[in-house]
Amino acid sequence: MPLLELHQVQSHYGAVQALKGVSLRVEEGEIATLLGANGAGKTTTLRTISGLMHPSAGGITFAGREIHRLRAEQVVRLGIAHVPEGRHVFPGLTVTENIMLGASSRGRLRRATLFAEIEEMFEIFPDLKRLSSALGWSLSGGQQQMLAVARGLMAKPRLLLLDEPSLGLAPIIVQQLFEVIKRIRALGMTILLVEQNAHMALSVADRGYVLETGKLMLEGTPAELLDNEEVRAAYLGGGRSPSPNVTA
Repeated sequence: MPLLELHQVQSHYGAVQALKGVSLRVEEGEIATLLGANGAGKTTTLRTISGLMHPSAGGITFAGREIHRLRAEQVVRLGIAHVPEGRHVFPGLTVTENIMLGASSRGRLRRATLFAEIEEMFEIFPDLKRLSSALGWSLSGGQQQMLAVARGLMAKPRLLLLDEPSLGLAPIIVQQLFEVIKRIRALGMTILLVEQNAHMALSVADRGYVLETGKLMLEGTPAELLDNEEVRAAYLGGGRSPSPNVTA
């Protein structure tokens, strides 16, 4: 049984249909990536999974349980953390306080437990440790993205939804971010990654999906998608692409 499964999911914004029967699965322990241009429905897919909006048709199961009628806070408590596009760091809180907020869905924790887990985040994101007292507004875009991911991990999810983590970041920071994503997966985390940087997404993924105007058009391994002429032309600039799981 997949950890997450969407079956013929449709979602609307008013009269506008954003998802048109999307079916996909994410197996436990893998990274699945959802590729597509702006407006394809990638963010809507994550919002529908995390309970920020509800499907107008179809179903979503997580660990064998239907979740498509649950509220967002219930979905978080079941083990799904959503790191949205745009980072949404609290500018007036310190790095430590922002990370701490990620554990709020888990109820009241012992202080020693909470701070031990914050130290675990600093081990994964060492740049944040030296900035632990810095306010959110003072961080660079890359530092804010790392902080947003750390905050999501504090919910102790079984599934992490990452929406456009590389958006607006310099190439060297994107490389660092994807190294962190690989480390997180090595710890046993399951990840559904929405990303426009197809090269980077496919370099870390086990499975890929291509979404176009709300419809799922292609599915395959990174190697299969990299060999697909349509994918190369639309998302990889044409020509042959580097092999997946190899960082240039």
